[in-house]
Amino acid sequence: MNSTGASGAGETIKLSARQVLQAPGVKAFMVANSALYIGLMLQAATLGNHIYDITGREIDIGWLGLAEFLPVALLVFVAGTVADRYNRRRVAVLAMMGELFCSLALVFYSRTNPTSVAPMFMIAIAYGASRAFVSPAMRSIAPMIAPEHGLPQMVAMYSACWTGAMIVGPAMSGFLYSAAPWIAYAASAALIALGIVLISRVKLKVISNPVNNTEKPTLHSAMEGLRFIRRTPILLAAISLDLFAVLFGGAIALLPVIAKDQLMVGDVAYGWLRASVGIGAASTAAFLAVRPIRRNVGRAMLIAVGVFGAGTIVLGLTHNYWVAFIAVMVLSAGDMVSVFVRGAIVPLATPDDKRGRVSAVENVFIGATNELGAFESGAVSQLVGAKATVVGGGIATLGVVGVWWFKFKQLRDIDTFDELTTEQRKSA
Repeated sequence: MNSTGASGAGETIKLSARQVLQAPGVKAFMVANSALYIGLMLQAATLGNHIYDITGREIDIGWLGLAEFLPVALLVFVAGTVADRYNRRRVAVLAMMGELFCSLALVFYSRTNPTSVAPMFMIAIAYGASRAFVSPAMRSIAPMIAPEHGLPQMVAMYSACWTGAMIVGPAMSGFLYSAAPWIAYAASAALIALGIVLISRVKLKVISNPVNNTEKPTLHSAMEGLRFIRRTPILLAAISLDLFAVLFGGAIALLPVIAKDQLMVGDVAYGWLRASVGIGAASTAAFLAVRPIRRNVGRAMLIAVGVFGAGTIVLGLTHNYWVAFIAVMVLSAGDMVSVFVRGAIVPLATPDDKRGRVSAVENVFIGATNELGAFESGAVSQLVGAKATVVGGGIATLGVVGVWWFKFKQLRDIDTFDELTTEQRKSA
């Protein structure tokens, strides 16, 4: 377990990003994730744009988000249990193969010059089912290969790979989609396949406290991740804060609408606007990998979510492309700080034998609710318009931050990540 270590003075051991990268398996894991997430971000940007071009209706972007969310929510307890009971790398590879088949299905369907989006929704459901197993397995691998005391830097580098993909993938989407949608989907499939090959070569450490595989899986055991979060105030506060921010701040899902109807720009400009999400997040993640937050981490998370809300409001109000571009960068930077803090809190405060199940629940509450937030934003936008939806979501996010600041003292008063190992021992 990553915890504080000290010589007689009790000082926290600090590892540099370079030292963490030199640990066995870390570099290969990062390269594999970069390839995988570039492919997934390329596909996500293309699919949203493609569906809106076919129907011209905001609500269909919402339906796409719901189609991707529902399988993750329905499979949450199964996916977490699988990640805790079986080889996590093998689970991740098999689930990534499911994502690959979805990309290939989009390649073939897009070549038919489609006029219906119903098959795309079916493919999105299959993709969501695969993603339900990928996320808890992959998130549980990181602590298994991180060197001792190096998990915060590992989280920052993992986030940098993901956010870097948010730049490269959408930017590629703009150019490839303008040539032909199937080309964009084919490039996505190739990158996902590369990620599968690379992640299959990552060697994992022996798990220190595995689930007893001789015991029959039960519903009670499967729901342990949810129970553990409920009885651990710091986890409950951190995860629920991001949950409501994601639900209310679903502006990114409406970027195809904002780009075409509010900013009046074309496919390439939309691709770069979508890439600005990654530019803001990746630059922040790169900074955090070198200079991670070490003090007042709880307050930093709350303030960062506030910045996310404020940036969302600006995005909803502006008609200037460059102001929108900067607003998306700023809100993404705030989101990245929140992701960094939560990404270290969850594994540090969770015993290894529960990480898969806790990560599965977190994936529904945070990762998958991006899609639920997209559904909410698409549905509300259809009724009141994109501008009112985005601005209202930003205001609601600021309200959530205010409530959490006073309601969850345990989160607000976290000073260093080292305190979380104590929380783990108390909650395990």
